[in-house]
Amino acid sequence: MSGHSKWNNIKRKKEATDAAKAKIFTKIGREMMVVIREGGADPNNNSKLRDLIAKAKANNVPNDNIDRLIKKAAGDGDKNSYESMVYEGYGPSGVAVIVECLTDNKNRTAANIRHYFDKFGGNLGTSGCVSYLFTLKGVIVIEHDGELDEDSVLEDVMELGGDDMTYSEDSIEIVCQPDVLHDLREGLTAKGYLVVSAEEEQVPGTYVALTDEEHLKKMGLLLEHLEDDDDVQNVWHNWDMPDEE
Repeated sequence: MSGHSKWNNIKRKKEATDAAKAKIFTKIGREMMVVIREGGADPNNNSKLRDLIAKAKANNVPNDNIDRLIKKAAGDGDKNSYESMVYEGYGPSGVAVIVECLTDNKNRTAANIRHYFDKFGGNLGTSGCVSYLFTLKGVIVIEHDGELDEDSVLEDVMELGGDDMTYSEDSIEIVCQPDVLHDLREGLTAKGYLVVSAEEEQVPGTYVALTDEEHLKKMGLLLEHLEDDDDVQNVWHNWDMPDEE
């Protein structure tokens, strides 16, 4: 989530309730169906599927569930055909928001997304109205217990094609170009690092800070409702929100 520590977001998902975890599993399952239909069910020949399997494991999806999802997507078990849709708009105080969806009903999804923006002090815009404020990047998160030497990790990251790195006592966040994301993740894993997330993200060039209590509340509710919608896969924004402790 842009504007928020990626590691904190991962920890929040790990601590999610069973109902919230079920939604995460469902969304990853939809992604798998799309990439399998595009590139096949063999992860050895489908790098996007390999990345999604790693994402599923990082989100504690059981191996049996992963196997069932792959078999289902490879066969005819699901008659739904999911289409990718992207919506752009503004939250309170002009916070830029991009919403990426996978849907089997465009009318339902569009109506729901518009409703959330209207209800919580924002407005849904046209395609391109905020995307120019973001740059697509690869973002990798490594978990550690403080035992990793920052300089050594940075050397490995640069050697494998990474662009930048942020080191903290329990995590390391790495930014790279999207086209090297897969190889960088595999290279770091081969070197023994515990990669807990490796995904393409829309990274904002500037951030918007909110100080008005009503705007803070509405922006939080807007993100909560968007992320809770089954059709929504990712939400990117440039709200400079405080990290959760």
